Amino acid sequence: MLLHLGMSGRLTIGQAGTNATPPAHEHLVLETDSGARAGLVDPRRFGMVDLVRTSEEDSHRLLAHLGMEPLSDAMTGPALADLFQGRRTPIKSALLDQKLIAGLGNIYVCEALFRCGIHPERQACTLTGEETAALAEAIPQILEQAIASGGSSLRDYVQADGTKGGFQDLHLVYGREGAPCPNCGAEHLIQRITQSGRSTFFCPTCQK
Repeated sequence: MLLHLGMSGRLTIGQAGTNATPPAHEHLVLETDSGARAGLVDPRRFGMVDLVRTSEEDSHRLLAHLGMEPLSDAMTGPALADLFQGRRTPIKSALLDQKLIAGLGNIYVCEALFRCGIHPERQACTLTGEETAALAEAIPQILEQAIASGGSSLRDYVQADGTKGGFQDLHLVYGREGAPCPNCGAEHLIQRITQSGRSTFFCPTCQK
């Protein structure tokens, strides 16, 4: 079974057979013989569910175009350098391109670029080998920290058990417009710009 949660979808986990009122916008319920219950809550209805043969996973229309898995051994500095070669798009846009790297979202790209001192408007092709190596190290670290913290609960996101994630408390730049830069100090403030319709948070002083 292939699940795509869309923009605001989430899974809930509980016990089958209870009389509790189901959550709003719950569009699919799965119950097991052991009494477990999983529900798909999707307020904006951008998600999808499909049954796929294991042998056909890689060719599924939602998976076939996806790029490098960021938590795999394929995430290396040289691999990123190859992806960015000749690409004049901003590095932030390149990192969000699912055809290049799968699964990176706006929050985690902003955080990775900050940790590596890379300006989000830099052309991807201008990154040095040292910078691509730094990104290849920072991206998995941030994702693993976010997973361990339960994700970032900024608006309506909660975990499967209904509790909020905690990674938003560890953001260094995302959502911190006007706050002092953690690297530069009180005299240099985090700024927000818009790239391709999405907010980008960065420090113009220490990100080059």
